[in-house]
Amino acid sequence: MACVSAPSSVSAAVIHPTNTSSGDAPSRLTPDQGHTQNEYPLSLLGLPPLMDATSGIADVVVGLVDGPVAVDHPELTSENIRITPKGVAACSIEGQACAHGTFVAGILSARRGAGVPAICPDCTLVVRPIFEETSPGVMPSATPRELAAAITECVDAGARLVNVSAAVTGGHGEHDHVLVRALDHVSRQGVLVIAAAGNDRGVGSSIVTRHAWVLPVVAYSRSARPMDAFFGGSVGRRGLGAPGEKIRSLAPAGRRVYSGGTSAATPFVTGTAALIWSLFPDSEAATVKFALQRATQSGRRGIVPPLLDAWSAYRLLASMVGR
Repeated sequence: MACVSAPSSVSAAVIHPTNTSSGDAPSRLTPDQGHTQNEYPLSLLGLPPLMDATSGIADVVVGLVDGPVAVDHPELTSENIRITPKGVAACSIEGQACAHGTFVAGILSARRGAGVPAICPDCTLVVRPIFEETSPGVMPSATPRELAAAITECVDAGARLVNVSAAVTGGHGEHDHVLVRALDHVSRQGVLVIAAAGNDRGVGSSIVTRHAWVLPVVAYSRSARPMDAFFGGSVGRRGLGAPGEKIRSLAPAGRRVYSGGTSAATPFVTGTAALIWSLFPDSEAATVKFALQRATQSGRRGIVPPLLDAWSAYRLLASMVGR
């Protein structure tokens, strides 16, 4: 995953979309050849019974901090999608940023029956783009200050959850504290931030994933094995795994494509949280987070987080509230 230099003498962190592997850009999404979607990836997390129970409610607002979204895609529930007035608005059909944002939005907010995950289409999706289109081969990027502003604006727009399918790379710069303060503010407001751990193979964390309130996400393969990611103590203790191999979702110009990595895995966790919150709308954020983190298919061992178990998370929360 390329690291973009900061325009100053201070080495600052840089945020960019995550995707299948280091150096692989959203423009390399694999075109859909018309195959039907089988039970994977939803069955890997136990999502089908939860999705049968609800498609979400409008009062559960999900913030999407990513690239622009092609809201004119016929398979998106555009009636439930709002674009914030700030940030990048243009969506280029051939652009990497738009492809990335539309792909993640499709996992959350595609219409049921579209042949893509379409986890919580009846929740409200608030899109706050931060990635601008770049020249071919150049990864879109944003600064920690821009990410902080985007997360805060999602909270101001009523979001209960914020999906960040982006990774922070580079050193710690003078503006990184702005992002930490934004995450502190989010935690006080009771808004969950679910963020990609990144696809660089290694051990460590970023200013986002090591924040105590953030729920980091790594990608798992079809065979339920962890894929390349930026593992570490904070990711292992607080994170979750979700499907990240050959995920089918939406792309600009009405297309469907395949991609993967932690960008694709993150909205599975966000969508699960949105569905659970739709069924228990009076629950506190900390309670929803607790259910997600505790109801896993395996225990927590070291730096690799366990795979999310969506149905068990629902059952745990149901037992906690006395249903």
